[in-house]
Formats: sequence, C-alpha cells, structure tokens
Amino acid sequence: MAFFGSMRLITLSASLLVLGACGGNSVSNTAPSASPSPMSSAMSHHGGKAKININNAILSELDKLEAKLGVPALSNRIQASRPYANVEELVTKKVLTQAQLEQVKEMITIEDIVLVGEPKDVDYMTKMGLMKGHLIVAKELLVLKKPEQAEPHIGHPVEEIYADVEDQLSERKIGEFKSGLITLQDLVKSKTPDQTKLDTQFKSSIKDVDGAIAALPATVRQSPKFILQVINGLLDTANSEYGSAVLNRKISAAIEYQDSRGFVIYADQLYQEIAPKIEKTNPAAHKTLQTTLTELKTVWPSVLPPAVPVKTPEKVAVLIKSFEQVSNQISQEK
Repeated sequence: MAFFGSMRLITLSASLLVLGACGGNSVSNTAPSASPSPMSSAMSHHGGKAKININNAILSELDKLEAKLGVPALSNRIQASRPYANVEELVTKKVLTQAQLEQVKEMITIEDIVLVGEPKDVDYMTKMGLMKGHLIVAKELLVLKKPEQAEPHIGHPVEEIYADVEDQLSERKIGEFKSGLITLQDLVKSKTPDQTKLDTQFKSSIKDVDGAIAALPATVRQSPKFILQVINGLLDTANSEYGSAVLNRKISAAIEYQDSRGFVIYADQLYQEIAPKIEKTNPAAHKTLQTTLTELKTVWPSVLPPAVPVKTPEKVAVLIKSFEQVSNQISQEK
C-alpha cells in the first residue's frame, strides 16, 4: 500500500498533527454509526470528525464508503486507481459519478496525519484487533473445513493491515511476524496441508499478534476508557462491513459478513476483560453495554451467513451507536 508525501506540517490538537492538508470536510453518514476508528495513516480530523484518506486507507476503511453508497467492490476500485491529487479525481478516473462523490465528499480527504500519545496507542491496538478478528473467523472456517473461505481472512492482515501498522511495530520494538502470516496463508492455500503444521503456525500467528498487543503497557491495556475507544473502533468497522454484506435483504457478500463477525467477537472479548471494573463503578452503564453486545452477537449466529439477515444494517447501526454513546459517557467521567 503506497504512502504519499505531504507539503506542510500544522498542529491539529495537542495530540494530533496533520500533514499536508487539502480536500474534504466533516464526516457525514445516512445511517447511525459509531465514531470512525482512529486510523493514523488512513484518516484526518477536522472539527472533531474523522475523514477517510482515499490515498492510503486500508480496505476496511474504504468499505465505509462502499456501504454508504451501496456500490459493490467500490473499495477495490478506489484502491486500484490510486494515487489521487484531489478528491475530484474519483470522478475523472471514473471511480464515482459526480452525484456519488457529492454524497461522500465530506467523508474523504487526501491529507495525511500522524498520531501521538493515546490516540496513537488506540490506533495501534485497533489495528491489532482487526487482525485478531480476521484470524478468529479464519479459524472457525478452517474447523468447518472451508479453507477457501478462510484464506482471505488470513490474507487481509498480510496484505493491508500489517503494511499499515509496520512502522508502529518497528517503533515498539516488535519483531517481524509478517512472514509467519504468509506461511500460514500458504498452508491454507495448499490443497493437502499438513494439519499439524497448520495448527502450529496458526497458534504461532495468534501468539505474535497477542505479543504485539502486549507491547502496550499493562496500565493502558487494562484501562476501561482506553479499551472502550478500541472497541468503538472495531464496532464501527464491523458496522461498515455488515452494511456492505447485506443487499436487498440478503447477505450477498459472505466475506464482509465474516469480517464483521470477527470484529464483534473480539470487541466482546475485550469488553469482558474490563467489564468487572465498569460494573463496579457504573453498574447501569455496564448493564446497557453488556445487553447491547449480547444483542449484537445474535446478528452473526454462525461464521456461515444465515439465509436471511437476523437484523438489517440500520438496526445494527443503531445498536453500535447506542454502545458508543454509553461508552463515551463513561470516558467523560472523572
């Protein structure tokens, strides 16, 4: 994934620097959704809202545009036509029509940002969480003997997420583990993989991702306010993936359905780790958050999509928005 230089450096906030500002305004969306996840290389901020950088956003971020417009495979088309000198080139390069661009213009930009401090840590752990979500559903599919469906969920961490977080891994002194993910992907692609080698490599890859997460200080990883930010990022991405999966009241894209399932499962796992603390300090909020997650998980009854969606994307978005609102209230408490 290419990264593009910036022309000037300006201060955005005490913890966020923006490089080379040009194009885009505030985020707009038709359906309720959680606050976009803080992807450092993919997004810029203006007025407290986040935008998607069409020049270097990972596919999971571009999927938010795909879900907004309801255009199949739009994420890949945007990626394939990079780089863009301005957002209007989405039209001149025939990726979008002018009418479509107007619908998403306030969501997108070509600026680059650099995060520092807590936002950088949230960004880092959110990306690790996306990796975990992919691997969770990959494992489920392998257990069901469906390697052809599992392979993309191993490929995505290799092909887009790892590249986006590679600099942070280096900064945090995390040893390279992309080669292990590639080995795992190759084993899954094999028509007759050695099951012992496959199981061993899978465990190794999970251990690598967990090790990368453990690079964050324990005080950070155990902070409810911090983890709730990460969960909101994962749920927001799940929201856009699920929106892309459902078309005409049918699940037309199994991979996006599975992506969103993995992100919700890992978000729930993270919440369970901080639930005792939240329940102790704010039992009412805990009850709401736990109930919301429980209802959300019913949307994905299995790693294989149901014949009919359990809930519409709109209803899923409302649940995720509800979780975000309550978690934000907790984060604002002293």
